[in-house]
Amino acid sequence: MKKYFLHLTVFFSGMTALSVELSASRLLGNVYGSSNLVWASIIGLILIYLTIGYWLGGKIADKNPQYRVFYRILLWGSLAVGLVPMVSRPILRITANAFDQFQMPILTGAFVTVMILFIIPVTLLGMVSPFALKLLLKDASDVGKTAGALSAISTLGSFIGTFLPVLVLVPLIGTYRTFLFFSSLLMVIASIGFCLYVGFKPWLRYAWMPLILILLWLFGARGADKATKNLIFEGESAYNYVQVVEEQDYRYLHLNEGQGIHSIYHPIQLNYYGPWSQVLVAPFFNLPSQSKRPIEKMAILGLAAGTTARQAQAVFGDIQIDGFEIDPLVVEVGRKYFDMNQPNLNIYVQDGRWGLSRMPGDYDIISVDAYRPPYIPWHMTTLEFFQLVYEKLSDEGVMVINIGRSPTDRTLINDLGTTICQVFPTIFIMDLPESFNTILFATKQPGSWENFFDHYNLLVGSDVHPLLLEVMAMTITYRQPTPEITRVFTDDIAPIEWLTNKLVVDFFLSGGLKDFQ
Repeated sequence: MKKYFLHLTVFFSGMTALSVELSASRLLGNVYGSSNLVWASIIGLILIYLTIGYWLGGKIADKNPQYRVFYRILLWGSLAVGLVPMVSRPILRITANAFDQFQMPILTGAFVTVMILFIIPVTLLGMVSPFALKLLLKDASDVGKTAGALSAISTLGSFIGTFLPVLVLVPLIGTYRTFLFFSSLLMVIASIGFCLYVGFKPWLRYAWMPLILILLWLFGARGADKATKNLIFEGESAYNYVQVVEEQDYRYLHLNEGQGIHSIYHPIQLNYYGPWSQVLVAPFFNLPSQSKRPIEKMAILGLAAGTTARQAQAVFGDIQIDGFEIDPLVVEVGRKYFDMNQPNLNIYVQDGRWGLSRMPGDYDIISVDAYRPPYIPWHMTTLEFFQLVYEKLSDEGVMVINIGRSPTDRTLINDLGTTICQVFPTIFIMDLPESFNTILFATKQPGSWENFFDHYNLLVGSDVHPLLLEVMAMTITYRQPTPEITRVFTDDIAPIEWLTNKLVVDFFLSGGLKDFQ
């Protein structure tokens, strides 16, 4: 019985260790986002802490191989897991304010501080496996078999700990309570083990630990994760930390660190002077003879809360709109807070590239709005992806992409433009004023700016929706030269992370928003 419970202890400690790592990414992602830089920092430091734990666990076990010491380590480790999000919360709130003002010293210091908080729980969890091995080897005649069994049990627990927080617990109870869940679970295992191997009376000296966790469940995890003004919704999914903010009848959708606005809604206004409305002008790079051809069908890859879909319906009427959004919580928020309930909008909760490949196609417009540095899905930047888009367009169809940039670095625009030119005959770009957005249009038939001007002149004075004319005028005013020819991205090689990381680092080092102030 005791031998098998020790195996059970190793299983749950392995599960908790991986759960802490995955939950740490969500804890930090609410402020710093989930770029590969953040992930690399978390994984790298967690591995270092585990390494320290493995070494310390083996050393202490050799000197004092007692169950009392073993389960005491586990009790402290489980308590530390539950305390991490509570201690980090005020630090992350300060960080969120610093992020809004792009204060690099505070951001860096807070990130390091939060990561240091994980030293104690992760190191203690790392001590479990080598210590358990030492305890089991007292009666084991086969060292290799015992060590292999413990490694397998710990790895199996880690496997479950990889999926359980992300797919179930974080969307269901949130990041903070996910930490508390695994902390409490491990506390129960440690307490049972202590009573089983050492005794109930000695355990009473540590009975205050589970009481603290109970108090944290009751009082320690309430309220918004950020001190966001005018917040009307906050939630987490397997993909994003989601916020909805309302100011003067405008509603804004924020994801993760909250620096980008992913959707806007106003019950009366339709022009938000953002990238969503630029999609509407896409068909007008074709020949003027096509000016009266109705737009019948469009696809939006990166639907978010449906801003583009609402604008397209207002301008083109009840056309068929297929929207692809990978996050079900964002879709739910869009329906509830952004009136994303048009009967002509077909919503597909799936990856944009995968979903588009299974549609019959014949779209007049395909909008790709899934880029938001540093979150750019590499598989939607490649030659093969743009070939797929080309195939799914109608004969006069146009692709529109919203691309992020920095005030001085247009490398991403150049690389994507070069890749797209391998498939589409002509491309056109415009820079959205007072933003870091560039809109790229790629036509399936050869087009020109002259065609666009002719369309605009034909539409002036007609009964078209005024939003269309406003957006066309903005496109003409802020048009840009054709991008430089650089390199081509493929499914085999698409170093998008290098570009986005450089954009982010250069942006902060250059002072953030000073160019727009």
